[in-house]
Amino acid sequence: MKPTLSIIVPCYKQAAYIAQTLDSVLKQTLQDWECIVVNDGSPDNASEIVSRYVALDSRIRLIETENRGVSAARNTGIRASEGEFILPLDADDIILPEYTQLAVDYFRQHPETKLVYCEARKFGEENKYWDLPEYKWERFIFSNCIFSSCVIRRCDFDKTSGFNESMRVGWEDWDFLLGFLDEHDIVYRIPKVLMLYRIKNVSKSTEVLAKTEALTWQLIDNHPDIYRKYSFNRMSGVTGDRYSSTEKLEKAIGHAITKPVRLIRKLILKFK
Repeated sequence: MKPTLSIIVPCYKQAAYIAQTLDSVLKQTLQDWECIVVNDGSPDNASEIVSRYVALDSRIRLIETENRGVSAARNTGIRASEGEFILPLDADDIILPEYTQLAVDYFRQHPETKLVYCEARKFGEENKYWDLPEYKWERFIFSNCIFSSCVIRRCDFDKTSGFNESMRVGWEDWDFLLGFLDEHDIVYRIPKVLMLYRIKNVSKSTEVLAKTEALTWQLIDNHPDIYRKYSFNRMSGVTGDRYSSTEKLEKAIGHAITKPVRLIRKLILKFK
């Protein structure tokens, strides 16, 4: 019998944390799940640790691959899964016991919903509530407010091309959701902290900040129609005067798409 939920855990250099992550999966009040760990060519002993869990619980599976990045690992795990719903989970994060049950229950009660996620808290080097803004499509396309550990239907995932495997530095979850969602889709955030997001001294997020400009360009190149349409819409809302001047377009697009760096001149050329 196929499980209700497939939890997909890409793992690369996370041997120090993977046991905590899998322990959090085992504590879920929803018990009808499978957990697929994809060892993405990790040089540490993560596979040895995961193998112990596989021996203890048949719902946990391990897939070994060469190192191809988190997007490829997620795609591999999802395509090998059998659940009606999908939950990507990073190998250093923790989900609290009620998360999967509450998410599945909400989908059952509200079948028109496209995605369910929750409130979250940072832990590790930082310990505080993760104050993400409320989801709204026109806000989301300029600033990601949904973390990767959200719940979606497998049938909806199958309508996409999956996670972009060329995005190995970061933003692959945001990129995926930009293709997965549209302005009409219903997204629900459970009003409760049910996910713990680990902050470490050295993490991929540090690398992402250093490559924000390149990632911004890649996001725009991957979804040109969205940014062409909504950048102009936002400019209109900000200025009240659509396409009225290069300076206003610079202000709207340069501020909206990326705060860490201002890609104003390049973006103007892109959207001319």
